[in-house]
Amino acid sequence: MAASMLRRVGRILKQIENIFALAFGRQFPPQSLCVVAVPTNATNKTSLDVLDNGFLWAVPRSRRSVEKRLSRKFGYPEYVYKLLLPKRNLLVCNTCGHHYEANHLCPHCYAKVRTETEAMQSTIQKELGLNPVEQEVVVIYEGEKVEQPAEFWKGKRVIEMKKERPSWFSKNLLEKSTVQPSSGGDVKPTELA
Repeated sequence: MAASMLRRVGRILKQIENIFALAFGRQFPPQSLCVVAVPTNATNKTSLDVLDNGFLWAVPRSRRSVEKRLSRKFGYPEYVYKLLLPKRNLLVCNTCGHHYEANHLCPHCYAKVRTETEAMQSTIQKELGLNPVEQEVVVIYEGEKVEQPAEFWKGKRVIEMKKERPSWFSKNLLEKSTVQPSSGGDVKPTELA
């Protein structure tokens, strides 16, 4: 506290000294520092033209130190202290048993799905290449082609994975979920009392 008071007093004395220097004829800053030499062939750009570009605006004067960053992040014990609080929105996944945040996907289960999807995409790209596909593409695993009749596969491009379907990967994920609109105009209510 005493050091800050001394600095303030020092600044005030310096300002008073500058005022007296201006009042008694000595200019502050000295004239040698105020002289600006301009060549005759220089363009007539004012300082406002340079400022119009805006490259000088909103630039920090100095780097924020590590101590300042940490005190902003976690607070300061004598001033405002931001406590590190434990997370209370963690859940346990029903399928794999790993912990995950609420309203998020389980990262362990998602990693399995992502690797399987990447494997499917690579086999599709090997089979079809990068050419446009006009027909429906169906991805099946080993032994699934015999479950459907031959008419089911007509007009479709079948890509077979060379492994068995994982137990968590359901077959109905690949089926179309949209329902065709009904042709009838009347809808009768059901289960009325």
